[in-house]
Amino acid sequence: MSHHLFILSPSDTPLYSLTHLSSRPAAPAPSPLSANLPSWSTSAFAGTLTALSGASSMAQMSTQGGGVRMGGGQDRHVIQMIANASLDMIEDVVRRENGMYLKAVDKFNEWTISAFVTPGNTKFVLLHEGKNDDGIRAFFVEVWELYLKTMMNPFHTAHSTIRSSVFDTRVRASAKKYL
Repeated sequence: MSHHLFILSPSDTPLYSLTHLSSRPAAPAPSPLSANLPSWSTSAFAGTLTALSGASSMAQMSTQGGGVRMGGGQDRHVIQMIANASLDMIEDVVRRENGMYLKAVDKFNEWTISAFVTPGNTKFVLLHEGKNDDGIRAFFVEVWELYLKTMMNPFHTAHSTIRSSVFDTRVRASAKKYL
């Protein structure tokens, strides 16, 4: 099961992104576009159907250096498109609700989009499969604390890309812990 985190500035400029592949087992779900077709008819187009559905195909996954990473560039573009498309829904929910953790604000095929909006209007957007509200909330709170510590660094410029290896390592550890 994979999780994709995007941290966006108040002007929706990307500040940080993370793809986390969880080791927790997930229930296998067929691609919604190919679920009603016989398997022989979709084999030649499996990559296209997978990319359009927003899923990551196992054929495109590769292992290097002990870690698993996404193969091909198309999956990443689809994930970014889904995250960007959810920004309007996030703005609508922010107008209606007062909380920072917005839970599931949108859904695209098997992807659920959860959001966390800080008082300074920085948006944390998480694309995930499955339901884990308590873990996602704890993850967002911990990432927010890490984000605040990074913003308080006098050598970091506000609303600029976060390139700290310490921040990245701690966010990855938090993702492994909660997601």
